[in-house]
Amino acid sequence: MSNSELMKNGSLSLCTEFTLVAFSSLAELQFVLFFVFLIIYLFTVGGNLTIICVIWTTPSLHTPMYFFLANLSFLEMCYISSVVPQMLVHLLVQLKTISVAGCAAQMYVFTILGLTECCLLATMAYDRFVAICYPLHYTLRMDPSVCLKLAGASWMTGILVESAQTTWIFTLPFCGAGTIQHFFCDIMPVVKLACVDTSQNEIVIFIISLIFIMSPCLFILCSYVRIILTILKMPSAAGRHKAFSTCSSHILVVSLFYGTALFTYLQPKSSHTPDTDKVTALMYTVVTPALNPVIYTLRNKEVKEAIQKVTQRKLPRQIDEFSLRS
Repeated sequence: MSNSELMKNGSLSLCTEFTLVAFSSLAELQFVLFFVFLIIYLFTVGGNLTIICVIWTTPSLHTPMYFFLANLSFLEMCYISSVVPQMLVHLLVQLKTISVAGCAAQMYVFTILGLTECCLLATMAYDRFVAICYPLHYTLRMDPSVCLKLAGASWMTGILVESAQTTWIFTLPFCGAGTIQHFFCDIMPVVKLACVDTSQNEIVIFIISLIFIMSPCLFILCSYVRIILTILKMPSAAGRHKAFSTCSSHILVVSLFYGTALFTYLQPKSSHTPDTDKVTALMYTVVTPALNPVIYTLRNKEVKEAIQKVTQRKLPRQIDEFSLRS
């Protein structure tokens, strides 16, 4: 007998809280996983916060490219913070429960930030497209008001679309044991707990994911086709190298983010298993946000130079203060 039939017969009661399975099967590694994820989390937050501070305090980086990078760093800090702190707590406790309201709140934040990142990465691709394909019109097309509108549009798209989708998901009745085969409240593991037939819901979720994940992705691909064609026409080898270098970090971040997102949300339902979902989710919730600061510092000469200057300014001050105290 299905969950929906049991609920009609009164055999199942509605859930008031969920239990996250998380990494319960790795009981002997809970403390090891806790310290590994804690270090990654602190590194990610510290790295992205450093990028934001360096961009904020360095006038030469007050350009559209770095304005969007600061937005991306802020988004990544919020993104990983919507999942990892709770996961760390659940690695230390036996009872890994979360209220339905808490689960909804986590899904709101996580999905909004995820879609906003899709749109923001597309906006960053547009910035590079204008800079390389229309360099003489760059300052006009990408003035501060335009940058603010593009960033605002990215956030508004994420908020409106994912707020509607998450609200719709949590209008479903949830019953039974309420066990989520995941380490956070992701869309598909939660939908599977519904007491009613969710086949239509899953189709709509797939269509929404297809439209709002693939549209920015296709825009990025089209932008980079034009960018590459423009770069190849440049007469100077040095000019081609410089143009490619300004795009390489963004291409790498897009590949990491979209690779895991497409694999997770656009694969057939039959391919979803708890183990594969957890592994891919770790990639886009933990690993990718941790790699972004590394990618944008190690592969970005201007950011590295700005960090060195900030560090050099602080060190003499600390030495002077120490000398005065002694």
